[in-house]
Amino acid sequence: MVSIVVPVYNAANYIEKTMDMVCGQTYKDWELILVDDASRDNSAEIIENYIKKQGKRIRLIRKKVNQGAAEARNTGIDASSGRFIAFLDADDVWMPDKIEKQVAYMEKTGAAFCFHAYEFGDEKANPTGKIVHVPPVLKYKQALSRTIIFTTTVMFDTEKIDMEIIHMPNVPSEDTATWWRILKSGYEAYGLDENLAIYRRPAKSLSSNKLEAIRRIWFLYRNIAGLSVVGSLFYFGGWAVRATLRRV
Repeated sequence: MVSIVVPVYNAANYIEKTMDMVCGQTYKDWELILVDDASRDNSAEIIENYIKKQGKRIRLIRKKVNQGAAEARNTGIDASSGRFIAFLDADDVWMPDKIEKQVAYMEKTGAAFCFHAYEFGDEKANPTGKIVHVPPVLKYKQALSRTIIFTTTVMFDTEKIDMEIIHMPNVPSEDTATWWRILKSGYEAYGLDENLAIYRRPAKSLSSNKLEAIRRIWFLYRNIAGLSVVGSLFYFGGWAVRATLRRV
């Protein structure tokens, strides 16, 4: 079974479509764990009504205090019962055969940690034609210069990876920090180079997004990877080039 963990925060505009999307997957052996992170809108009520109608495999966990996406995902991980754990953000889109193809790929390759290609979408998740392709295998040092692993594409096989190591720290870019920690411990991430998801990008200031991305990657280099200033600059150069090419 695949346990799908979705952090939910003020996602009323998306969450019903997200649940429909999961229910429409060609792979049927799944459970959907939605963790409402003390939303201020009616996200939780929408989920509860959906569960009453047709959500036998859907669970809602309501947190009383907002703690951020990392803690919400960790809560979902702890509540999961499937062999595979997949992450999905409430505003992103999966192709109907995403789970089926990724599980088959992991069983074929023996991967403990897998991610796949994806496509950028606009604020309405309309595909833009810009697909981010992924390498067949990604190791730790390669990952330092390319933040190519998109959370909504990640799946773990808990028979082959320790559940504790996939828990996310409460830091900026907690997802990237988690991938680096896992890869640094000796695992390899297997890339399925097939577009199986759409990354919704709301219309925001591109300049502010870029500045925030720079701050976050520098924090990760210095505080998570423990790199020197020189080492951080070395990997930052590669990251900057690849991040720019990925978005043009």
